[in-house]
Amino acid sequence: MKRSLAVDLGGIELPTPVMIASGCAGTGRELSGLVDLRKVGGVVSRTITIEPEKGAPTPRVAESPAGVVWATGLQNPGIDAFVADELPRLARSNGRVIVSIAGGTLEEYVRLTGALQGRTEVSAIEVYLSGTDRELGRSVLGAHVDRAAEVAGAVARMSLVPVFAKLPMHVADLPEIAHAVVRAGVSGLTIGGPPPALDVQPEHLRPGLGGVTGWLSGPALLPMTLRAVFDVARAVPDTPVIAVGGIRSGGDAVEAFLAGAWAVQVGTATLIDPAAPVSVAQGIVEYMKAKGLASPADVRARLRVPASFGAVAQEQAEPR
Repeated sequence: MKRSLAVDLGGIELPTPVMIASGCAGTGRELSGLVDLRKVGGVVSRTITIEPEKGAPTPRVAESPAGVVWATGLQNPGIDAFVADELPRLARSNGRVIVSIAGGTLEEYVRLTGALQGRTEVSAIEVYLSGTDRELGRSVLGAHVDRAAEVAGAVARMSLVPVFAKLPMHVADLPEIAHAVVRAGVSGLTIGGPPPALDVQPEHLRPGLGGVTGWLSGPALLPMTLRAVFDVARAVPDTPVIAVGGIRSGGDAVEAFLAGAWAVQVGTATLIDPAAPVSVAQGIVEYMKAKGLASPADVRARLRVPASFGAVAQEQAEPR
C-alpha cells in the first residue's frame, strides 16, 4: 500500500497535514538551524495588522498546569514591513506560507488583503477573528455570526488564494458561526482561538502577566479543541477544518482527525521542541501503518459515535 501524508485544504496542497501555528515560527530566523521547515506541512505567520504593534507589556508568558497563560498583544511590524522583509524569508524556509491577518474594522481587513494580492509567497490567508471589533464596539469580533461572516466573506471574495476563518473555540453558537462564514465564501476553518485566562502570583499579590489577562495554551486545551472540532465538522462536513490547541504528538493529531479535522497546527509544543511538527507527522504515519490506512483522509471523522447521540444532541440544542 502506498501511503501519503499529503492533504488538499480547499485549494492549498500540503505535503503533510501538520503546520506551525501562528506566531510560533516567529519571523523565520528563530527556528533557523533548529528544524528543517521544508519538512513541515506549512507555516502560519504571526498575525499581521495594518500598522506596527508593540504588543503587550512584559511579562507575556506565565506557566500554568498543563499549559501557559500568555498575551503578546499581536506584536508585529505592520503589513508593509512584513511584506518587504518577513514574508520573503518565511517563503524561502517553507514554500507554503499562510498569512494571519487581524483588524479592528472591516476596512482594515480589506486593506490587509489588498496588500497581499499578487504576492506569490502567499499560499493562503488565515483571518484572525478573536480580536476586538473597534468599529462595532464588541470585545470579540468572531463571537457574532453576522460580523464574522461579513469580515471573513469580504476577505474571501477579494482574495486570490484560499481563505481560512480562525474561529475562537470558546464562543457560543460556534457551529452556527462556522455555517455562516462558510456560506460567506471561506475555503476552510481554523478552530482553536484559545480561551481567556488569568495567572495569579499570590506571593506577590499580582497577576503573572504585564497585561493582567491573557489566553490559555498548551496540552490542557486538547479536549476543548476536540469538542469544538467535532461540533464544527458535524455542522459543515465538506469544509476543511484545521485543529489547533493542545496538539503535541502524533496521537493528539490522530484524535483531532477522528473528531473531524483535516489538518492540525502545532503551537506551544513548537516553543518547547522546534522539531515537534515533524515528530507529529511521523506519529501520524506510524498510526496509519498500524491501522493499514493510506492517508489522513482515511482517519478523518471515523469516531464511532452511538446512533442515539444525534437525536440527544439535537434535543439539547433546541431552545426551551
